Amino acid sequence: MRKKIAIVFFLAALAIGIEAVYYCRRPVRSTAVVESALVAFGGLRSIAAEIIWFRADRLQEEGRYVELAQLAHALTLSEPHTPEVWSYAAWNLAYNVSIMMPTPEDRWRWVESAIVLLRDDALRLNPGNKALLRELAWLFELKLGTDLDDAAEVYRRIWREKVETAEKMDDWASLGMEKHKMAEIEMRYGLKDRGDPCYSAVYWAHQGGINDILVQSLRIYRKNHPDG
Repeated sequence: MRKKIAIVFFLAALAIGIEAVYYCRRPVRSTAVVESALVAFGGLRSIAAEIIWFRADRLQEEGRYVELAQLAHALTLSEPHTPEVWSYAAWNLAYNVSIMMPTPEDRWRWVESAIVLLRDDALRLNPGNKALLRELAWLFELKLGTDLDDAAEVYRRIWREKVETAEKMDDWASLGMEKHKMAEIEMRYGLKDRGDPCYSAVYWAHQGGINDILVQSLRIYRKNHPDG
């Protein structure tokens, strides 16, 4: 019996390991490559996912969030079309792991990792998914746009620098944004300050028709820009 269990664990770990190699070594993480790897291992994915979820629950109970972040990434590989998995991984990075870091700049790296995970990976594999758009918009609003995190002022400064660089280079793709969609929200909502994180919150909320976050982000933005 123990031998059979060991074999199952080995095969599940092997499946995840090979998927990770395929995923991480590509210069561009293409949907086709990830999908090919997932199809190749078929039913082992569900076994691997169960093992990972079990382990993730234990790590969360023990407060071992850095290890949990690594495990959550493996979970996104095993269940790439389950939005809750991506949300779980991003939330852990942005809210649990980040606050363990010693400096605001160190915290930012984890918050940015959560943004990139949702924007560049989750939405690439699940284009237009409302749950993921909600999570991304809310991250910009809550983590950067408000002072819920005492390092939020640093986050906002760094984010503004990134936006200014994108504007100077005319490289909005580096932030996952499209100019015609930016023009649309600017005309519709009267937004001007692209460096305000609530601009990004509105951008992503608008894409998913997420009205509650849209309204709240606009309220915060207009409070910060009373003159328009």
